[in-house]
Amino acid sequence: MSAATLVIGVDVGGTKTSVAQLRGSSTGEPLVRPTDRSDAEALISQIVDQVKLVAGGETPTAVGVGIPSVVEFATGRARSSVNVPLQDVPLRAVLSERLGLPVFVDNDATVAALAEAHDDHGVLDVHTLVMFTVGTGVGGGIVIDGRSYRGATGAAGELGMTLVSIAEGIPPATAFPQPGSLESLAAGHVLDRLAREAARAHPDSALGLLLARDGAVGGPDAVAAAKGGDAVAVECVATLGRRLGVGVANAINTFDPQVVAIGGGVSSAGELLVGPARSVALEYVLHGVGTATEIRVARSGPAAGVRGAALLARSELKRQNGEAR
Repeated sequence: MSAATLVIGVDVGGTKTSVAQLRGSSTGEPLVRPTDRSDAEALISQIVDQVKLVAGGETPTAVGVGIPSVVEFATGRARSSVNVPLQDVPLRAVLSERLGLPVFVDNDATVAALAEAHDDHGVLDVHTLVMFTVGTGVGGGIVIDGRSYRGATGAAGELGMTLVSIAEGIPPATAFPQPGSLESLAAGHVLDRLAREAARAHPDSALGLLLARDGAVGGPDAVAAAKGGDAVAVECVATLGRRLGVGVANAINTFDPQVVAIGGGVSSAGELLVGPARSVALEYVLHGVGTATEIRVARSGPAAGVRGAALLARSELKRQNGEAR
């Protein structure tokens, strides 16, 4: 496959859908539109329209799509779906027919992890990587030997469902996310709660003053105040980071990866989040494991999803053609 081959990436989120070209190492400016969640047909039509607009009259070699769903990779069917109306939709087949192109569909965090394993030039430079995406929930992606690891059914990487704290006696399973799971303890919505509680407990803090002024406060406010040096907000973010660190330790003990990358909206806190996560993770990693693991903020930024989706299309085409990665 030529380095100049055009592929297109699609990142479908609960609020917005981003579509961009990838030619060689260069990702084009994404076309971003609010996600049409009225029904599956409306969303599929939106994806098709955006892809055609981004293609600009050219014929792409393939299209990669990342969705917030548990995906059966072989068929591109969403086995379960969060925030978008795609459950049980054979998305790969439908989009391939509509576009007349090869289409590959995967979980959004899985494609973000693939982007994180490649450098700015589109060259694979991390062969074993685990990625945590900390946003409204906690997602994850795994790269092994330079390729996305999906497991037996395509559902691997649901790192937010791993249990990091559980009562003695093992309580009965309830609705997901389970109590004691990483998502129940370290997701963005938890930072919202921590920020509210801290604002009430410390009315003279930046969060407390914001609550008094606006009547509401949330996780993004905690991140902003922490970056501004407010000690109360710093502790809110650090609390989330320490909890996340237990999940990171589990990943290192399991995979011994080169890199654990932390992305998602909450990762905008940078080292204020990742520093405490790293410290706790290193306490809980078995002696001798993870000695070569780097724990860092994801370097791909907001474009990770759409770039990773395009890299998915490119890498799967190479695989089908028997080319080296």
